[in-house]
Amino acid sequence: MTTERRGRHPPARERVLGMNRRHVIRALGQGIGLAALAVAMVGCAGNDAPMEAAGAGQIGEYRLGPGDALRVIVFGEEQLSGEFRVDGTGKVAMPLIGEVSAKDRSTRDLEKEISTRLAAGYVKDPKVSVEVLNHRPFFILGEVRNPGQYQYVNGMTALSAVAMAGGYTYRAKEDYVLITRGSDPKKEIRKAPITTAVMPDDVVRVPERYF
Repeated sequence: MTTERRGRHPPARERVLGMNRRHVIRALGQGIGLAALAVAMVGCAGNDAPMEAAGAGQIGEYRLGPGDALRVIVFGEEQLSGEFRVDGTGKVAMPLIGEVSAKDRSTRDLEKEISTRLAAGYVKDPKVSVEVLNHRPFFILGEVRNPGQYQYVNGMTALSAVAMAGGYTYRAKEDYVLITRGSDPKKEIRKAPITTAVMPDDVVRVPERYF
């Protein structure tokens, strides 16, 4: 009569299931750890960003750039007046005088340049007015309700940009923003107070709080 051995080794199927459970638990643990690490790394990216230099966020005279729509009036000369757009090279194509550089100039500077060019044999003592009809946009991302591209408005700050984007989400860190200046050739990300000025082509990001 044979005796049945019990209690020494579980059947093969149970051993396989037990191994599978251990592997699943281990994988889940690793996945949770990686997710936590990713969250921490994103938070550190914002924390490590340098502060913007003092005065960099002050509102100054508006500088023209590609995409701005302008109204140019040459008083008494309707055929020379009209609506024009700054092209991709930063120039405005004007009647008679041809292309005029507008990029990084104020409207006042552009008025003087057009007047000087017209006075050189075209119009006697020209009076010129330049007005911005439509500014090029800025961009806001991160923890706002409606991130995206918005039309710039004179005198904008980061806080007014947040308001245009529908306000903060419940996860937003509200004491500063991360900003990349459109005028910065290096496109560096810097911390800035919510009162900092926002200009066209700037990218504003509202960071997430984790605690």
